[in-house]
Amino acid sequence: MSFLTRTPVLWALFVLQILIGMGFGVFREAVGGTYLDFISSGTEARAVIDGMSASQKTVHFWVTVLLDTAYPLAYGGFLAGMALRFFGRFGKLAAAPALAVIVLDLTENMVQALGLTGTADVLAAKDWLTPLKFMLIWPAGLIALAALVIAILNMFRKKSA
Repeated sequence: MSFLTRTPVLWALFVLQILIGMGFGVFREAVGGTYLDFISSGTEARAVIDGMSASQKTVHFWVTVLLDTAYPLAYGGFLAGMALRFFGRFGKLAAAPALAVIVLDLTENMVQALGLTGTADVLAAKDWLTPLKFMLIWPAGLIALAALVIAILNMFRKKSA
């Protein structure tokens, strides 16, 4: 996990999450305007999928499998890396919410991909997966923000020493 704490890796993950986030905007219309990631109910997700054309389902599937698989790895890796690097001996504990978000987001993607292809209907899992993902992203983000403050303070302390 020390790989995540390296400055070039943190910068790369930061930039990558922004670029991937912009990619979602590029494909928004092609998926019908609504990404399943923002729907917290399996019933609602099923209704959205039922209202999609075959091409919208295909595009949404590929966006989920490609962009939305890379996205949690980028933003989650960045958030976890910041916690690991700047929280010292508490780094692993501080990184736990970010690591949990990665697992939840990737699991949610699998549930959605199965639903989009009609392979299996396990969309009911979104009833707890999506809200839990969004519940954990806030503390992970706040921890990363605190890590940034620690980094800035360390930078000024080193200059004055």
